[in-house]
Amino acid sequence: MGAMKDSPSFVAIAELMQKSGVCFGTSGARGLVEAMTDEVCYLYTVAFLQYLNTDGLIESGCEVAVAGDLRTSTPRIISAVIRAIEAEGFRPLYCGAIPSPAVSLLGIERGIPAIMVTGSHIPDDRNGIKFNKPNGEILKFDEERIRAQSVNIPNELFDDLGRILEAQSIPEVDSIGRTNYLNRYLNIFPSTILSGLRVGVYEHSGVARDLLPVILSALGAEVIKLGRSERFVPVDTEAIRPEDVRLARQWVKEHKLDCVVS
Repeated sequence: MGAMKDSPSFVAIAELMQKSGVCFGTSGARGLVEAMTDEVCYLYTVAFLQYLNTDGLIESGCEVAVAGDLRTSTPRIISAVIRAIEAEGFRPLYCGAIPSPAVSLLGIERGIPAIMVTGSHIPDDRNGIKFNKPNGEILKFDEERIRAQSVNIPNELFDDLGRILEAQSIPEVDSIGRTNYLNRYLNIFPSTILSGLRVGVYEHSGVARDLLPVILSALGAEVIKLGRSERFVPVDTEAIRPEDVRLARQWVKEHKLDCVVS
């Protein structure tokens, strides 16, 4: 185990990005899991909250919604994010494993920040953190404001490898994020709108895999669950792999499906 650091210090987030290799991409901060140490994820979160608080975009002590995907590294990163939220005097609202739009929706409805730990479709050896202001996902201007922050490193919290010295358990899941996302559909569409349709749900390792069938069934569809994986599968729904096209065609024929969703 690495040794504890000595004296407190400050770090510029722009410098941290360059040093760690964890930078803002098309949607949030992303990097290799080995680069996304507890310390890096903690400092990113502090910088995000510090920016919102300094610019008067949130109230001191407010809730901060947190959720994550099903990647191997996600629970560890969530723990570091929650530690940072608490250290800054805010209250984590842990929503468990729900989709990015679900935790973002909760933040918008409650007027609070929301943080999603996910790398979307990139491989399991990478991950990311999506930051949402109370009115939605951060934009390039917000990224620059986060990049401009200088934050205190609580050296007593980390060893020299950037690991949190004393791990703490993740809070119990609050189902409000899941419930609100479900109701978003059920309160708009008639409960019979999908009646008579056989819908295949390609589950793979997507974080929506347990929620999507509930929504479709509640709207009247007959749902066939397909392709569930207990290891992370990097499926990109905007650049569909040939093997997924073959699977979809096979499933449609085999199960007489009207469509396949994922």
